[in-house]
Amino acid sequence: MIFFLALLFTIYCIIMSLRTLFIPNVIKGKRISLENFLYLAFTYVTVLVGFGLIYILLEINGYPVMVEDTVYIDESFFERLKTSLYFSAVTLFSVGYGDIAPVGFGRGIAVVEALIGYTLPAAFVAKAMFDKEKS
Repeated sequence: MIFFLALLFTIYCIIMSLRTLFIPNVIKGKRISLENFLYLAFTYVTVLVGFGLIYILLEINGYPVMVEDTVYIDESFFERLKTSLYFSAVTLFSVGYGDIAPVGFGRGIAVVEALIGYTLPAAFVAKAMFDKEKS
């Protein structure tokens, strides 16, 4: 029960973070500012940590979603957490290094995370340009 509540809460946080891109008047559209940079950075951090938590929650509940060097990850909690956050970061910012691979339905989760990673900058720029044209 706690597993599903934690999983739903994590997904909710990711969705709410991404939702802010589509709320009017959030981004100052006139110039690139420290505020805009921090907004984008915190959105990335929220998505990265959120997906990292999804991976670790699934792993500790017996659902293998990652393999490291063709071996299922069987380490202490903190080592698994570090591996999950690393895998999340590599998936979000690139196509991965190949040292950790998703398995099972972890592949679908990784695809969603990669899609968000590729579309987040485009949505941010489009939002800034839309707000600039409105003013």
